[in-house]
Amino acid sequence: MTPMVPMVRTALDLPSRPEKPRARGITMVIDNGLPTGAFRDHVESTAGLIDFVKFGWGTAAVSPDIATKIATLRDHDIGFFFGGTLFEKHLSQDRFDDYRTFCHAHGCRYVEVSNGTVALSNEEKASYVTKLAAEFTVLSEVGLKDTARSERMGTGDWVQCILQDLDAGAHLVITEARESGRSGICHADGKLRADVLDGILDSGVGTDRLLFEAPTKDLQASFIRRIGPNVNLGNVAPGDVIGVETLRLGLRSDTFAAPVPSIGRAVKPATEPPAGPRRVPSRGARTMGARHLAAAPDF
Repeated sequence: MTPMVPMVRTALDLPSRPEKPRARGITMVIDNGLPTGAFRDHVESTAGLIDFVKFGWGTAAVSPDIATKIATLRDHDIGFFFGGTLFEKHLSQDRFDDYRTFCHAHGCRYVEVSNGTVALSNEEKASYVTKLAAEFTVLSEVGLKDTARSERMGTGDWVQCILQDLDAGAHLVITEARESGRSGICHADGKLRADVLDGILDSGVGTDRLLFEAPTKDLQASFIRRIGPNVNLGNVAPGDVIGVETLRLGLRSDTFAAPVPSIGRAVKPATEPPAGPRRVPSRGARTMGARHLAAAPDF
C-alpha cells in the first residue's frame, strides 16, 4: 500500500496524501504548448505534486523542443503521454502503426486512446486499447468533445464505456471535460453533470481506476467535495498545481469544510494490470477515409 504522509510541515490537521508514485490522488497536468523555459520552471517548482503531464491534443507533433520537455519530466520521475486527438488523427488516416512508432520514438510508456472526435464506436476503441496494452500502459478516455452530442450521452452509456475500456486493458479511464471544462462530463456552461458522476460512482468502478478531467477550480472543488482529497484529477493547468493541492487539503474556501467521503469500491489497485478483456462484438460498420471503422453511436 502507498504510504500516506502529510505533504507539508504544519501544525494544522490536514488530509494525508500518498507519496509518489501514487495510485490515487493523481494530478495530471496539461501542457498546451508552453515555452520550454516556462515548462521547465513549472515542473521543477511543483514536481512532487505532478504525476503525469499530457501534451495536449496534437501539440507533440509541432513542438520543436518536445525532447527537452520529455527529458525534464524524466529527470523528475513524471510520466507523460500525448493527447488522444493525436491518436485519433493517425487513426483517421489509417496510420495506426505510425502512431505506435511515433510513441516509441519518444520513449512513451503511456498512451491515451480516445474517440472524442473521430467516428469510432467504443467497441472498436476498446480493441485499440487491447492492442496498445501489449506495448504501453494505456489510459483510455470516455466522453465526447462536441457539446451537443455529449449531452445525449447518458449515464448508462458512460458506465458501459468505462467498464468496456477497463475490461479491454485500460490502466485508467479518463472522463472527458476538454481543456475548457465545457463538454463530456460537464454541461456547456461548465457545471458538472452530477447525474453522470453519481451513476459512475454507483457502478462499482473504483475511483482509483478513474481520472477526472477538471481544468477549472469549480470542477476541481466539486470532485474533491464529492469523492475526497485523493481523487484523481486531470487537465490541470501548470500554474494551478499549487492551487489544486490547497483544494485537496481544505486550504481554500471552496473545500474548507469538506468532509472526507468514502466513495467508490476499488476493483483492483491501479498498480496492478487489469484482468484480461471480455470481447464485445461490434455493432455494424462504416467507412472512414481509407479504413473500415465500427459505426459510432449517434449520441
